[in-house]
Amino acid sequence: MESVAIVTGASSGIGRATALRLARDFPRIALVARDGDKLRQVAAQMEADGCKALALELDLSNPTAPAAVIERTLAAFGRIDALLNIAGAVPGLDVFQMTDEQWDSGMALKFHAARRLTLGAWEPLRASRGSVVFTSGSAAVIPRAAAAAVGSINAAIEALAKAFADRGLEAGVQVNSVSPGAVMTGRRLAMLEKLATARHVSVEEAKRAFLQQAGISRFGTAEEIAELMAFVVAPAARWMTGTVLRMDGGEVKSV
Repeated sequence: MESVAIVTGASSGIGRATALRLARDFPRIALVARDGDKLRQVAAQMEADGCKALALELDLSNPTAPAAVIERTLAAFGRIDALLNIAGAVPGLDVFQMTDEQWDSGMALKFHAARRLTLGAWEPLRASRGSVVFTSGSAAVIPRAAAAAVGSINAAIEALAKAFADRGLEAGVQVNSVSPGAVMTGRRLAMLEKLATARHVSVEEAKRAFLQQAGISRFGTAEEIAELMAFVVAPAARWMTGTVLRMDGGEVKSV
């Protein structure tokens, strides 16, 4: 049967780029996001390229949404071969500014939704000997007080991925996490524009200052991360599991 992937956060940024890239490798893909209009645009582009796309307009922070994703994907396609957990925007606020509600919101979408989706997809993935990818970020290893939740939740995601990978060894399910660095998405540009306004500098000056502080030569692109995502769930990477794959332009000086 034709292989099936689920991509969350597929309406924009890394999720969108990953969905479009995977359309070359997976004949059928379920796309999940809150923005239905953007999601349907991505689905239409994939359909034009010959990939059958199922657009699922759902808010994954709702505890019942992950089960609906699995149910509707299986109803439409009959199997699941890869689950790529990409959805999740965490507030970049100082540790002394974050409210309980903001902590809970960040965890609900980026951590708990990925956890629930992976649990729900586990048996279909076991049957197909499939793959799961979690998405963390460089802040997991270089947490900063100014964006406390970003680092904390990303570190938790990497630990969660390793826990699932441990179970996956017996079940035949491959589990890894991808840790992108400073990728220029619409969300990052909005953050830099806000920073530029606060510091009374131009956006270009804010970009240069960020790159200098991070010790990198340029921002990454969503398409570059999408290529890594595609490799992680490709047959060539099958022996790799329980691993954090980092692509950050050299910001974190380690393998």
